[in-house]
Amino acid sequence: MTGAVDVLRGFNRRFTQRIGVLEDRFLGLDRPLASSRLLWEIGLDGRAVGDIRQTLGVDSAYLSRLLRQLESEGLVVTEPVPTDGRRRRATLTESGRREWQELDRRSQVLAETLIAPLGVGQRQRLAEALITADRLLSAAAVTIEPVDPADSAAVESLRRYFGELDERFETGFDEADSVTADADFYRPPRGAFLLAHHGDDAVACGAVHRLTPDIAEIKRMWVNPDWRGIGLGRRILERLEQEGRSLGCTVVRLDTNSVLTEAIAMYRSAGYEPIDRYNDNPFAKCWFEKRF
Repeated sequence: MTGAVDVLRGFNRRFTQRIGVLEDRFLGLDRPLASSRLLWEIGLDGRAVGDIRQTLGVDSAYLSRLLRQLESEGLVVTEPVPTDGRRRRATLTESGRREWQELDRRSQVLAETLIAPLGVGQRQRLAEALITADRLLSAAAVTIEPVDPADSAAVESLRRYFGELDERFETGFDEADSVTADADFYRPPRGAFLLAHHGDDAVACGAVHRLTPDIAEIKRMWVNPDWRGIGLGRRILERLEQEGRSLGCTVVRLDTNSVLTEAIAMYRSAGYEPIDRYNDNPFAKCWFEKRF
C-alpha cells in the first residue's frame, strides 16, 4: 500500500499547485476554491442544500458559512423548499449565474492549457488514466454495511439483481416472492445482508446464511453494472466470508449459473473449488465451496 499512497500524495501536491488551489483567488476570481466549488455545485438550476452537503462531504456549519458569504456577495439566495419547509434550496441570482458562467469558462481554459503541450495520443492516455483513477478512488469511497434485507435500498438492489438474471438466463428467472420470502435467513443470528453504498447510492449487495452449524452459504451477490471491473465484487465476497466465519462456520458454499462467467472466474480466483450439487435450486448449474 505504501507505494500507492506515496504516488497519490505526490500527485496531489503537484496537481493542486498546477490548478491554483493554494491561491486565495481561485482561477483569478475574488474567492478561494471552497466558495468557487460551492457556486459550481449549486449550478444554474439550483440545488437542495442537503444534497450539496452530501456531494461535498462537508459539515452543515461549514456549508452554512460558505453560503452566507455567497449570499452577502449577492450571488446566491437560500430559501425553504416549498413542499418541505424543513429543507432549504440554494439558487443563483442573476449575478451568480454570470459568475458561474465565468467560472465555467476559466475552468475550461485552464484544463485546455494544462494538456495543450501533449500530443493526441498522450491526451488519450491521460483521459484513460484519469477515468481509471476516478473509478478506483470512487471504489475506495464505497462503504459496506449490514442492513435489514427488507430495507428499501436492499429490496431495490435485489429487484435489479433478479431483473438481470431474468435477462441473462436462457429460461429467464421468475423472482416470485424471492425478494422478501427468505429475508429471515439473512437476519442475525442466522445470517447477514450486506449493502454497499457510494454516497446515497446502493451499488452492490450480498447475503450469507448458515446452512449447517459448520457450513455457510453465500447468496444474492450483485454489483451495479456501472461499478464492475474495479474489485467491488471481490470486496463484497470477502466481507460475506467474514460474516460466515462470525457465524461459526468453517466452510462457505455458493451456487451460480453457467452463463455468469464473470462471477465464476471471480469465485475460482478467490479459492473456491467446484463441488457436487448440494441444493435443489433449479437455476443453479455450478456449485462451489471454500474452506477457511
